[in-house]
Amino acid sequence: MDYLSIIKQPIATDLDDFIALFNQSLTHEDGMLGSALSHIRQRGGKRMRPILMLLMAKNYGQISDVTQHSAVGLELLHTASLVHDDVVDESGERRGQASVNATYNNKVAVLVGDFILSTALLHVSFTNHQGIVQELSELGRTLAAGEILQLSNIQNRDISEDVYYQVIEKKTAALFQSCAAIGALSAGATDEMVQKAGEFGRNLGIMFQIRDDIFDYFDSKEIGKPTGNDMAEGKLTLPVIYALNNTNFESMQTLAKKVKAGTINPDEIAVLVEFTKQQGGIDYAEEKMAEFSQICMQYIEENVKEKAIKDSLTAYVNYVVQRNY
Repeated sequence: MDYLSIIKQPIATDLDDFIALFNQSLTHEDGMLGSALSHIRQRGGKRMRPILMLLMAKNYGQISDVTQHSAVGLELLHTASLVHDDVVDESGERRGQASVNATYNNKVAVLVGDFILSTALLHVSFTNHQGIVQELSELGRTLAAGEILQLSNIQNRDISEDVYYQVIEKKTAALFQSCAAIGALSAGATDEMVQKAGEFGRNLGIMFQIRDDIFDYFDSKEIGKPTGNDMAEGKLTLPVIYALNNTNFESMQTLAKKVKAGTINPDEIAVLVEFTKQQGGIDYAEEKMAEFSQICMQYIEENVKEKAIKDSLTAYVNYVVQRNY
């Protein structure tokens, strides 16, 4: 049995219910809006964030309507942020599919993102749970702050691993942290349980982003973005940051500055990608994932009692580390 099948096994019916509710929330009768929402629905995805929320709820109690509306609200918030990010980044694709702004235009994309965000707020209001409303609201603020930090970091001449993690903390890690914490909250977990669940989600999110960043150094149609795409967008990620900070190649430092300045060309990106591989950048990033994986496994061992949930979350951690797209 593959990792995804093991992960979904304890919550298969609940996940189907989530998908139905989520798809219903992204449906509208108006022509252009309905078409744009349909376009977004077609992306699908593996639903890793809502799966995590459902698993955490089941670990601490049971999956309820509160859990489901929370999961839909969070996934809609994330979806809205992606629609807006594509406008900011002027991205033409999202998961191998044309972005909303590329299919329509920036004005439509911003308004569609606003509609999805408002729908997220509607669903979280159905929970009637002050703690969950607050957690999701804080997440929205954190994601926006993370995007601004990432933009400002492009102008920062320092090549810092600390700043790299600061950006992750406010983006991918924050999403996974909220998924785990809200899942626990929806099942009536104590404050201490919610905190531990959130820390588990945070570490999962960091691993998830490091793996995503490693993908940028290899060419694969499954990933849905060309090699060196992050560098083309002015981003220096963990593998190249390590390679630059642990060697003394002035020519590579010059290329890194060109990345941040947005003046690097594809041939130069290829040189920097190859340099990163040769100087152990990929190996280092994989070692960091292994460190976070150990912390996650310790949480599972100490805080998950039911075998099916333990097997599922263990497979989840292994999948995040080993996935190839």
